[in-house]
Amino acid sequence: MNMILQTQKHNYTPEEYLELEAKAEYKNEYRDGEIIPMTGGTTNHHKIAGNFYKKFPLIINGQDYEVYIGDVKLSIPHDRIYTYPDVIVIKGQPVYEGTEKTIITNPSLIVEVLSNSTKNYDKTDKFKFYRSIPEFQEYIIIDQYSFAVEQFAKQTADQWIFQEYEGEEAILALKTIDFQISLREIYQRINFELSEG
Repeated sequence: MNMILQTQKHNYTPEEYLELEAKAEYKNEYRDGEIIPMTGGTTNHHKIAGNFYKKFPLIINGQDYEVYIGDVKLSIPHDRIYTYPDVIVIKGQPVYEGTEKTIITNPSLIVEVLSNSTKNYDKTDKFKFYRSIPEFQEYIIIDQYSFAVEQFAKQTADQWIFQEYEGEEAILALKTIDFQISLREIYQRINFELSEG
């Protein structure tokens, strides 16, 4: 006798998600009622995010920045989203959601390292969700499989400029923060043959 397992889609409230996430063994995103398990990143994915994180200075031209990697939850109230960007940069002090200091709301720059499984979402819907954050000014998308970086910088509320960088000699120059990093530094110690996922 065959048994058919049926899964019923449950529409979670943000409060239910946060309660479940606090006890979860693995990270999950929340998208307007749906809980989405996050796939594990490759070692190259983590190295690339770490290389950017390590090179970013906390004080630039007398201005303070906070930079976080991987495990900090970002709230996007406009779209009822909770997610974990690869790298978050905040100008000044973080603004938290609620009384605990576990969820931030005010990134000025976000870096995502593309995986085959997430690249379409990172480039489309996720970027759209990020753009609803008033403080968000710049989006850096780093290819995991070759020397290639895409940069989107906010000009006005509905206009972003795009620039791409290719090859290990290229220098990524942020548009909204006085900071530059070479692709050679971003991809330091990366073996592209090991990139999967």
